[in-house]
Amino acid sequence: MRLPSMSGHFLLAPIPEAAVDGPPPKDIKLAVLGSGRVGKSAMIVRFLTKRFIGDYEANTGKLYSRLVSVEGDQLSLQIQDTPGCIQVHDNLAQLADSLSRCVQWAEGFLLVYSITDYSSYQAIRPLFQHIRKARPDSRAPVVIVGNKGDLLHARQVQTDEGLQLANELGSPFLEISTSENSDDVGQVFQHLCKEVSRLHSLSSDRRRPSVIPRPRSPNMQDLKRRFKQALSSKVKAPSASGLG
Repeated sequence: MRLPSMSGHFLLAPIPEAAVDGPPPKDIKLAVLGSGRVGKSAMIVRFLTKRFIGDYEANTGKLYSRLVSVEGDQLSLQIQDTPGCIQVHDNLAQLADSLSRCVQWAEGFLLVYSITDYSSYQAIRPLFQHIRKARPDSRAPVVIVGNKGDLLHARQVQTDEGLQLANELGSPFLEISTSENSDDVGQVFQHLCKEVSRLHSLSSDRRRPSVIPRPRSPNMQDLKRRFKQALSSKVKAPSASGLG
């Protein structure tokens, strides 16, 4: 299934050290996972700066922080970039200890493959299974992204294959070109932020103590009727002094 259309503004600014007006921003922690050279770092930088940088040094796993506004909600966003040291054997993903800790840390995940590298596509299912196995009780949202959609001449993964995999895993899917369209990149991150924020709200509702309903006001007509009955019974009852 494709990502639903998004509306509203998505603003980016460095997280200020001083306190901001209004309620404190919600903390949102995202991780971007995938094989090497699929464009994970380029996606993050494109999202944060609107700039596309094609060449990067070896990814050592940087943590990016920004204050963002999604549909009026202030979010303190952290995005963990991850190195592509993922090996798949017998359909099982083997991650370095640092990546396993990242899976425990993050609240939402982008699983990225390149449409020009079929092996990176094959790594998505084991990665998804690793997340669900490591966090069996978690409902952390996962979005699957097919990157480098502009390199059609080198395509190895068809769009239908990405859609089928996403449907089987029950995750949203979008095929994008980080180099050509920053809006699509922003849409992916915005969707994930909204999903994590929604889970925060649900969790807060469950932790909120239940409110004891206020007793209903007594029916005044009923009280008057009972009062008259009590007076009437007293009048009709013989007094002790009258007994002989």
